[in-house]
Amino acid sequence: MAVKTPSFTLGIEEEYLLVNRDTLNLARAPEALMEACAAELSDQVSPEFLQCQIEIGTRVCGNISEARDDLKRLRSAISRHAAEHGLAPIAVSCHPFADWKDQSHTDKSRYNALHQDLGGVVRRALICGMHVHVGIEDDELRADLLPQLSYFLPHLLALSGSSPFWQGQDTHMSSYRVSVFDNLPRTGLPPSFESFGEYERTVQVLVDLGVIEDSSKIWWDLRPSHQYSTLETRICDVSPRLEDTLTLAATIQALLRMLWRLRTRNLRWRRYDRFLIMENRWRAQRYGVSEGLIDFGAREIVPMAELAEELVEILSEDAHALGSEAEIARLPEIVSAGNAADRQRAVYAGNMEAGATHDAAMRGVVESLVDEFGEGC
Repeated sequence: MAVKTPSFTLGIEEEYLLVNRDTLNLARAPEALMEACAAELSDQVSPEFLQCQIEIGTRVCGNISEARDDLKRLRSAISRHAAEHGLAPIAVSCHPFADWKDQSHTDKSRYNALHQDLGGVVRRALICGMHVHVGIEDDELRADLLPQLSYFLPHLLALSGSSPFWQGQDTHMSSYRVSVFDNLPRTGLPPSFESFGEYERTVQVLVDLGVIEDSSKIWWDLRPSHQYSTLETRICDVSPRLEDTLTLAATIQALLRMLWRLRTRNLRWRRYDRFLIMENRWRAQRYGVSEGLIDFGAREIVPMAELAEELVEILSEDAHALGSEAEIARLPEIVSAGNAADRQRAVYAGNMEAGATHDAAMRGVVESLVDEFGEGC
């Protein structure tokens, strides 16, 4: 029986940090701020694990244009309400100089349970990410596309890297967030499953043992959503710039359509061993867009500039069908200009060259992140 064409709807979730507008230190979200945001945005905004975090989620969007309008509205509202309290949001996966030991978790039953269950490793999780949901209504199709999309997860991580600094030090990583997050259980690349039923039976083992209550406590880089009929991509650092978020979301959507299109022609993307994809994941985490990824078929390291051009080419038919040609055409631009981690390092270096102290240069990095959050809103 032929599988019905998926909807390929889009949903984007972003986690932000709140900073004091004067000191640029992390700040707790006042209850009045959360109430004002909720009054305007309803359930599209919520607190996150730490009190200095705030999470938003777009509506279910039919295309990238709808996603742009909704995400712009959400970012603008958060900025406006935060300003009333002397605060500003930044969309970055690690605050450049904050100390995780100074942060407190949000007093909600879900987060209290996480704090109790995961101990010290979750206390250290002063990190933010971006999740992209793409509507794939057929469960078996989700199980089939999951391991194929896994091949491209390192590409997405390299493009999105926004966490080079940790507690005031350059980690020499593009995404230090991944290093922190990988300390939690049930993270990393997803396993391959022969069917959706096998996935459900595997999860049920842990549910039956009382280890987890449901699959929402599985935090793989890519997973079938527990709540929606979507594949949820979780590999990306959150992007300071709105347009970068949209380019990454459009790329994920088009990749899934491309893989589905191959399937309709009795073709598929070659599956590679998880060990090999993990090597590319490490390269993306470490180098971002600067050193390239391994092409396992050609058995060579290919520069990210070339890989970005290849993505634009292989996704051209799907970008046209989805109305996201302009967004996906920006992929080479992200590589040539550098990802968010590269921009932060450039700001820091420029400040130091201008005679700033280390602390002042770090504050300048946060100032640039505040400015980038507001671009396009």
